[in-house]
Order: sequence, then C-alpha cells, then structure tokens
Amino acid sequence: MTVYQPADATVFRMHGSSFTSYTSPTRGQTQLCAWRLDIEPGQIGTTHQVSHEEVLLVLAGSATVVVDTDIRTVTTGEVIAFPASAWVRISTEDEPFAAWVTTTAGLTAITVDGERIQPPWAN
Repeated sequence: MTVYQPADATVFRMHGSSFTSYTSPTRGQTQLCAWRLDIEPGQIGTTHQVSHEEVLLVLAGSATVVVDTDIRTVTTGEVIAFPASAWVRISTEDEPFAAWVTTTAGLTAITVDGERIQPPWAN
C-alpha cells in the first residue's frame, strides 16, 4: 500500500487550471490516475476530446460542464462521468471550483484547434 501526503503531489498548470497529481504511471501506478482539479472563478474551459473515461467528484463550488451537446451545472457532492471520445468543457463563474478526477493511465486529449495533449498527470 502506498499512502501519499499532500506534499508528495506534483502541481501542473494548464489552460487556467491547476492539476495536483497524486497517482499516475510516473508515480508507479499502472492502471489508474487521480488528481485534484482546481479552476479559478471566471474561467471558460478549453473544449477538448478525451481518449478515456473520466470521473469527477465535485469537492467545492459549481461549474457549467458541457459533454458533447449536454450542458449541466454541477455542484459540491455531485459526480459526473465523461465517456471516452466525448468533447468536454468546464467553465466557472463567480467562485472557485475543485474536483477529484480519476481515469485510466494514458489519457490524451485533442483540443478543437487540433492540439494533442498528453497530460503528465495522467501519463
């Protein structure tokens, strides 16, 4: 069993968000990745297509989440699942947003501009 302390996490920043990585292949896990996502108020997320399923547990705040053509507002305590190949965007209004995110190792994303992202917190 491995127990991670907050000081063990690695923080990455991209597209106005912070990704605090706890588990990933670079940290010794072979199948699952988990991180805390923090988004500041007033951020319009980057639309991107995910290669793997993702599950988010909202820890604090609320956000507007677009998955393909489905638009929802999610709040503290709710869980949202993104299917593989979904187009996703998360945007905030007047409060910070935090979520715990899990997915399988090797997640990649493609933005609407065609940029291919291999996020280090999931690889």
